[in-house]
Amino acid sequence: MAKKPPRWYFSLRSPYSWFAYHDLKKHHPDVLDGVQWIPFWEPDARSEELLAQAGVRLPLVPMAREKNFYILQDTRRLAEDRALDVTWPIDREPVWEVSHLAYLLAEDAGKGKEFVDLAYRARWQESMNISDPAVIGAIAGELGLDADRAAGAADDPELRARGVEILAASARDGLFGVPFFVHGHDKFWGVDRVAGFVAALRGVPRASVTVPEAAALPETAVAGVDAGHAGGCG
Repeated sequence: MAKKPPRWYFSLRSPYSWFAYHDLKKHHPDVLDGVQWIPFWEPDARSEELLAQAGVRLPLVPMAREKNFYILQDTRRLAEDRALDVTWPIDREPVWEVSHLAYLLAEDAGKGKEFVDLAYRARWQESMNISDPAVIGAIAGELGLDADRAAGAADDPELRARGVEILAASARDGLFGVPFFVHGHDKFWGVDRVAGFVAALRGVPRASVTVPEAAALPETAVAGVDAGHAGGCG
């Protein structure tokens, strides 16, 4: 059996996944170039039905109101530590397939990383609704991709099936929150484990990997769902 490549599961929904992306891009861009990027999101009703038919149940439960308020504060602190301006988006009946399945189209076209960069900027710094097909279409158009196809990604049966398989694979990988990194048998969860993942990839001691001090603070999986413990959710 071929050895699986090192990989990181990211979510366009999660601020902590955004922070992990920022830290890797700024401090360890070679890592982003050397790992497999895999999106993760909270499935909508159609995806949940397809997952259930495949016998897959993701470990996601509703987040406590108190923890959600904590994440609002924590996100502000971590953003300030990174000198990032953040505007918390308002999500009303979001459909995360809209953005994450569009990412698959961008990745197919060799523009996946650029799509993620623009989607994170739109959501966390411009307070845009990335569940709005028009927003995703505009991002795709900026990258020279088919804007209409990207905007309708959530309604594409082939992309929907690929998305369900990705979510199923995440369960097989033992994912319970994002950002989530896998290297061989080793798994690393959260923005505070970025350095450990980088060290494992490079085969060097953890202490030799430089990370921003803020990366040692708590993390979450996907804002709005909770499968974790005190100090982290997901």
